[in-house]
Formats: sequence, structure tokens, C-alpha cells
Amino acid sequence: MDTRDAPRPVGVNHVVLNVRDIEASHRFWTEIVGLKQVGALRPRADMGPIPRMRFYSGDHGGKMTHHDVALVENPNLPPPKDWALFGEPVAINHVAIAMPDRESWLKRLAFIQAQGVKFHLRVNHGVTHSVYISDPNGYGVELLYELPREMWENDIDAGLNYLALLPTEGPDALVDDLAHSPSFGKAAE
Repeated sequence: MDTRDAPRPVGVNHVVLNVRDIEASHRFWTEIVGLKQVGALRPRADMGPIPRMRFYSGDHGGKMTHHDVALVENPNLPPPKDWALFGEPVAINHVAIAMPDRESWLKRLAFIQAQGVKFHLRVNHGVTHSVYISDPNGYGVELLYELPREMWENDIDAGLNYLALLPTEGPDALVDDLAHSPSFGKAAE
């Protein structure tokens, strides 16, 4: 079978993260990011010792999925290092969490900032507007909203390569100038 004939995946279904303290991580993913816990692993006696595990879902048009993110408690994880987009290598650079729209994203940013969570980066990409934070385990978390398709779909590569760094503190970190975001022309064939 030729690779071009093989079906392509529809996308990433979920991410499973090892965490030191499942309670601290639960608070981050529910209170800060805004996911909802939809389940917890209940091991059977014949399974042997199983670590604690919880499952979380975002809002998918008013419906929950089985999970977008899962947490597995592993108290033996090394302490987190300071997160950097291109810093010291880690297993997961960052997890991107999509907000449903610009207004929801801006409200979530204001909420996160009010909670004292540090914004590592505030970035306008050519396909998304994003903020990068980190969870209690040092994993990078990107909260984003996707720009309208007509702004980037004609040249995805150019959209992916666009980057505008923005302030990470104070009221300026909550400004989103969508009206002046670039649009990208026809892709090279």
C-alpha cells in the first residue's frame, strides 16, 4: 500500500501527563485552564498497584469528550525546571488548549492573570493568538484562539512562521489587536 492511500488521522485525541501531585495539577487544569474532570481511574483488585489517574475534557460544542487531557500521579518525578519554549529539552514542549473564540480567550487570560499565574510568552502567531504559561509540573501550556481561516488558509506555512511578541505583564498583556493581524496570500504551488 502506498502511503498516500493510507487514511490520515483527524488529529490528536488526548494527551496524558505524568504529575507529581495530582491535587495541585487538578486545581491547575480545572481552575486555571478551565477543563472539567470527567472521570477517574478505578483500578480493579486484579490490576495490581495502579497510580491515581484523572481525565479532563474541554467544551466541545456543549458536549464533553471522554478526555482531552489525562493526569497520572507519579510522586517520583524530578522537580520542574523553569519552562522555556526552546529551553532545555523535555518530553513535552507544551500542550496547546484551544478556547472557543476570542472573547472567551480574553476573559480566560484576565482570569489567569488575576490568579497571579506568570505569562511566559504572549504571542500573536499568524494562525493563533496565544499565551504560554506552565503547570505545577513545569509543562508548558499554550492557551489560544484560532484566527479566522480566511486569514491563514491560503498560506499556512507563512502563517505558522509569523510571530509577534507582546507584553507579558499588566494590562498590555490583555490587549488583542485582531484588526491589525496580518493575512497571508496564496501559497506557493
